[in-house]
Amino acid sequence: MGPLQLALLLLSASTCLALLRVPLQRRRSIRSQLRADGALDDFLREHRPDAFSRRYAHCFPAGTPSLRLGRSSEKLYNFMDAQYFGQISLGSPEQNFSVVFDTGSADLWVPSSYCVSQACAVHKRFRAFESSSYLHDGRTFGIHYGSGHLLGVMARDTLKVGDVSVLNQEFGESVYEPGSTFVVARFDGVLGLAYPPLAEILGNPVFDSMMAQTSLDQPVFSFYLSRKAGGNIDVDGELLLGGTDEALYDGPITWLPVTAKGYWQIRMDSVSVQGIKTFCPRGCAAIVDTGTSLIAGPTNHILGLQQLIGATPTSIGEFFIDCARMSSLPRVTFVLGGVEFTLTADQYVRKEMLGDKELCLSGFMAVDIVTPQGPLWILGDVFLTKFYSIFDRGNDRVGLALARHPANS
Repeated sequence: MGPLQLALLLLSASTCLALLRVPLQRRRSIRSQLRADGALDDFLREHRPDAFSRRYAHCFPAGTPSLRLGRSSEKLYNFMDAQYFGQISLGSPEQNFSVVFDTGSADLWVPSSYCVSQACAVHKRFRAFESSSYLHDGRTFGIHYGSGHLLGVMARDTLKVGDVSVLNQEFGESVYEPGSTFVVARFDGVLGLAYPPLAEILGNPVFDSMMAQTSLDQPVFSFYLSRKAGGNIDVDGELLLGGTDEALYDGPITWLPVTAKGYWQIRMDSVSVQGIKTFCPRGCAAIVDTGTSLIAGPTNHILGLQQLIGATPTSIGEFFIDCARMSSLPRVTFVLGGVEFTLTADQYVRKEMLGDKELCLSGFMAVDIVTPQGPLWILGDVFLTKFYSIFDRGNDRVGLALARHPANS
């Protein structure tokens, strides 16, 4: 090979690498939509026979005889509150879909044109017969949820995220989505960004395919989530594939090693309220999950925390806070890697309008998930709107830094 050919080869290789920005839209959550429509009580009565944990989907392979909470391959989704969605395309020519970019799962699925459920009728559906790059797989998959289940068939096709194309990406075409959860969801599907052991669909998850096809600058992706939709910023959020954006955060990055490669699971030192009452004082396991909007923890800890912040329970599982008391509410601090990550009431209380009335709701939720490392906490979007999050597959670590928000956002 001559010098000219070598130079051309290196140039070609360098152009394959990308730093890819994916704008995220923040929309009204399913819970907020149902509340505005006056249907939240009926929905929760239908799907919530006992505790908060029923709002989360515990996913396991079809045929699994029981839900074994100690399994490392469990997955969580929080379809009641998912808010941040982005665009992808599948097929040739491209067919566009709105998906949740979810670090709490590892599969990519969208509705199929052959889906017979009401949920599919109100969402975009993948038309396999129109794609010249489509490859039929033939295998089936099932994902079981506390409030229903999802059945589908597996396929391969060209996936495009921004300007990056992934060839022969495995994904699921859902053909049966019973229940009302998916009917009111604003997104079409889910694109999982967790580790491969969480995948229901055999084959590489999307980010693993990107790494294998050397599509990105670094085996890293990062999230910036805004506090309010429609603020004075260009986008409601951003997923950056291939690196980080220093313009979106301040101060040093706190790096936390992944302790179990399924979820983006880390060790949390403790949780305290106003520096006094401490939960999980000897440390506990936590996951960083963009697909969950709230912060979740073991029931006994969360109920104690709700009392300390003055949250009042209701018959439908919501915890309300008196909006007039916001300025007097305590700070809640999560200690990670010896560093304090503190949320004020303005950051952990969700404000929503119901007609002309403002509601203030707690951003904490009780859910009991048992892992080999102990009870699991979930750091969802309530936490991640304040802290820029970095997911480093090359070094198996999570980075957190103070997100840079406009003063009036």
